[in-house]
Amino acid sequence: MADTLKFGRKPSKLSRSNKDVQETKDNKNPIVQNKIENLLIDPKNLFFRSIISEGPNSTVYEALYQKIPVAVKVIQPGITSATSSESKGRFVREVRMLTRVKHDNLVKFIGASMEPHMLIVTELMKGGSLHKYLYDMRPCCPDLQTSISFALDIAQVMECLHSNGIIHRDLKPSNLLLTEDQKKVKLADFGLAREETVKEMMTTEVGTYQWMAPELYSTVPLHRGEKKHYDHKVDIYSFSIVLWELLTNSTPFKGMSGIQAAYAVVNNQRPSLDDLPPDLVPLLESCWAEDPASRPEFKEIIVTLSNFVESLQLTQNPRTHQQNFELGTDSPGTRSLVDKSGDLDGRKSRSSSPKFLRCFDKCFSN
Repeated sequence: MADTLKFGRKPSKLSRSNKDVQETKDNKNPIVQNKIENLLIDPKNLFFRSIISEGPNSTVYEALYQKIPVAVKVIQPGITSATSSESKGRFVREVRMLTRVKHDNLVKFIGASMEPHMLIVTELMKGGSLHKYLYDMRPCCPDLQTSISFALDIAQVMECLHSNGIIHRDLKPSNLLLTEDQKKVKLADFGLAREETVKEMMTTEVGTYQWMAPELYSTVPLHRGEKKHYDHKVDIYSFSIVLWELLTNSTPFKGMSGIQAAYAVVNNQRPSLDDLPPDLVPLLESCWAEDPASRPEFKEIIVTLSNFVESLQLTQNPRTHQQNFELGTDSPGTRSLVDKSGDLDGRKSRSSSPKFLRCFDKCFSN
């Protein structure tokens, strides 16, 4: 039986102390139209059902809100007055990020509450996480069409974030959720997202090690939380690891601890490209390039993946099956991608080589 969440009185507006922790740049940003006060809901209308997931800083529940199934992320559960101003500042920022943009591949924001616990209410994604979807399928892989369709969903929502000056900084399968029919992917969890700035330093070693870009680390000792400059290209790197997982259904840097994976990344080690569709190898190599300037933008990735989808229709005719990178060369990332595509001339076409079907072979052999 669902229990009513006893969170006390309705939080009608932010207290002065809560306003103080908001970042000045948020208040000056013309894109941010809604005030936090207008986004608050009465937590007494929430009826909790079960826990979906738990983390060190939050717990996500399935619940009902006005008779509608929802997901509720409770920040620092069990902590009330002890909640730090820093945590409240991050909470306000996460809410602002969720309401700043709207996209079909972004989880729908419903509301938030700050008293007596900080929580965020979003649509309930009944298809579960992409991480669970892939794990439950092993040793099989999604079919290639599905993998690329999911990759396009991710690239499109990330392009939307970047065009609005937002860096997600924690792109990984557990933060990608599926619709109930498991046909569409939506991005969730903006706990580490922030606005991109040209000059401002940002926190290093933020995110999850296996998906973190090399520039988030340093060859010289850095304390966790120490700041340095980087840009939205950290998300491009994370996307490359997710794309690799969609194609292989393997764990990146398997057998390594987080620190070991970080050491491997800064020493320019990447997941194996063996047995992958040759037409996608240049894309992966460009997206996880050590130099952020060599990585393409998401709008270029979308074009490449769209062209690849079209090429799938021609696989029965190897003579006409050629990946066509219809990209401009107005950025270092694009030039790198186009240059690497020339390496395909000496490789067998994907339609004539069964190697990339290794994952399916494992499935059918069981």
